[in-house]
Amino acid sequence: MNSKLMRDFESAPPPPSSKGLSQGCKLSDIKAPDRTALFLDNGIPGEARLCSFQPPYTGQPKAYASEFPGRHNRGGNIVFADADLEKAAAAAPYAVFDNAGQDCCARSRILVERSAYDRFVELLVEATRNVKVGDPQNEATEMGPLISAQHRETVASFVDGDPLFRGDTPDGRGFWFPCTLVEATNEDRVAREEVFGPVAALIPFADEDEAIRIANDTPYGLSGSIWTENGARALRVARALETGVLSINSNSSVRPSTPFGGFKQSGFGRELGMHAMDGYSEVKNVFMAT
Repeated sequence: MNSKLMRDFESAPPPPSSKGLSQGCKLSDIKAPDRTALFLDNGIPGEARLCSFQPPYTGQPKAYASEFPGRHNRGGNIVFADADLEKAAAAAPYAVFDNAGQDCCARSRILVERSAYDRFVELLVEATRNVKVGDPQNEATEMGPLISAQHRETVASFVDGDPLFRGDTPDGRGFWFPCTLVEATNEDRVAREEVFGPVAALIPFADEDEAIRIANDTPYGLSGSIWTENGARALRVARALETGVLSINSNSSVRPSTPFGGFKQSGFGRELGMHAMDGYSEVKNVFMAT
């Protein structure tokens, strides 16, 4: 949460009779016995306080789930040579540049099998060139500006040297940043940290094993994609990836009927689907002697 949202969160009155989810309560009130669980979206400021119970602590421990800011999607968009390259390349820009990349599920690492790399890059550049950047109130617009001038400076700091492709931006008001493609290794900062802006890093890989190694070589793992026409490979790679939400031949992430949440430092607990109920439920063991 940013500082303003955090102040709003802390100043909000507690909801009446909150036996389950406490949404909008003060973090200092989490010891209250009638509150048993809460979910923090982008909750790093609350994380330290929620995890810092010090003895003597006599209140009721609280179950909570959290999605952490800046610790989201480094799982990536993996494109194998046997994929429908035209479809994968056409979809890839909108998996990064929707909301100008300010999306926790943005697939801003694009891993491409080396034997298909040149062809995919050619297709991706053309697809990125066609992204319509402009006024968000215009229905034809596909990408708008960034949230602030400061954030624009942060996003710009991830682009060193000449990018593979840099798009155009409108004149006039707005914290504009162009759709940008860069070639990178997994050791580069643009691949290690969350950009949260319209910058995609392309990383080649040699084979399936290397794709999995690169994809998992990150402390984060919220969402990702696997593009291949080989169903066995798709399932094999999906099992191996340390990522909470995966799509095969698609870049979708959020579906109300299925669980949403990350691995490792991308958070814990799940929203949506029946799994979301686990955080607000407890298992009871009852034994009856006969």
